[in-house]
Amino acid sequence: MREKTEKREEAFLSPFAAKAVNTKGRLIDEPKCEFRTDFQRDRDRIIYSKAFRRLKNKTQVFFSPEGDHYRTRLTHTLDVSQVARSIARGLDLNEDLAEAIALGHDLGHTPFGHSGEAVLNKLAPNGFEHNVQSLRVVDVLENDGKGLNLTFEVRDGIVNHKKSGNPATLEGQAVSIADRIAYLNHDIEDAISAKLITEKDLPSETRVLGGNSRERINTMITSICTASDGKNTVTMPDKILSATETLRDFMFRSVYLTKEAKGEEEKADRMISTMYGFFLKNKDELPEIYLKLLDRYPLETVVCDYISGMTDRYAVYVFESLYVPKSFIPH
Repeated sequence: MREKTEKREEAFLSPFAAKAVNTKGRLIDEPKCEFRTDFQRDRDRIIYSKAFRRLKNKTQVFFSPEGDHYRTRLTHTLDVSQVARSIARGLDLNEDLAEAIALGHDLGHTPFGHSGEAVLNKLAPNGFEHNVQSLRVVDVLENDGKGLNLTFEVRDGIVNHKKSGNPATLEGQAVSIADRIAYLNHDIEDAISAKLITEKDLPSETRVLGGNSRERINTMITSICTASDGKNTVTMPDKILSATETLRDFMFRSVYLTKEAKGEEEKADRMISTMYGFFLKNKDELPEIYLKLLDRYPLETVVCDYISGMTDRYAVYVFESLYVPKSFIPH
C-alpha cells in the first residue's frame, strides 16, 4: 500500500513537490510502515500526541472567552491545515506533508497565546520562540522524552513556519502562508463576535479580497495557486499581498494590541513569571518526566518546557495550588 501511494506521488505530483520516497529521513532510522508513507506516518504521530490534544485549551487571541465559538489554538491549527491542504492540492504538492507540518506547527505554543510566549522570551536566558519550542516538542518532549522521530521535511516546516522562516519545501511555504491566511480571517470573525470591530471597519484597500472571511480566504488561496502554478515557489500576487498586509496591520492596531484583547495579559504575565521563578528555586516540584530531562538539559530550559506545555486552565490550577490558600477542615 505504501509503495502504491509513493508511485502515485511520482506520477501525479508537481516536479517541485516533496515526495515521501525522497525524504531526507529521520533523526533515527527505523523500518518503513507497510501502509503509510513517511509523511502520513508523521501526521498520525502528531495527531495522537499529548501536545496536540492540549491545544484545545490554549488561547488563540482572547483569554477565556465567554462563548463556545471562539477559536482556540486547536481550531486555529485545523484551520491552517485546511488552507494549507487547499493550496497544496491546487499546486499538485504533497498534501500529506503540508497537513503534517500544519498540525504540528503550534505544538510548542504557550498558555495565554503570544502573551505567554513574550513572558518566557523575556525570562529564559536564551529566549523563547514557539516555533523553536514546537520542534523541541516533537524532537524531545513527546513520547516520554524520546520524541516523535519525525522526518526532516516535517521538522523543517514546523520550525520555519513563521513569516521570517525559510522552509526547505514548497509544502512548508504553503503552511507558512496558510498560517497567516487562517489567523487573519478567523481572528476577524472572533473580533466581530466580540464586538471589537465590524466588517465596515476594515480598510477600504482590503475590499479587493472580498466582503467576508469566506470570500477573502477564497481570493487568497486562488491567487496563490494562480501565481505559483508551475513555479518553484509559493507566493501571493503583489496586489493581494499588499491588501493582506494592510489587513494584518489593521488587526494589530484594532484587535491584537487593544486593551480588550489583552485585558487579562498583566495577570497572565504575573502568573507565568511567578511560576517560572518558583520552579527555578524548587526544581524537585517539577513532574517526574521533567526531572528526568535535567540529566540532559539546563533547569531554565526544562522549566520553560513545563510551563509552555500547560493549557490555560492547567496554568491557573498550578498557580493556585502553589499560591492560593486552601480551606482547612480538621477531622
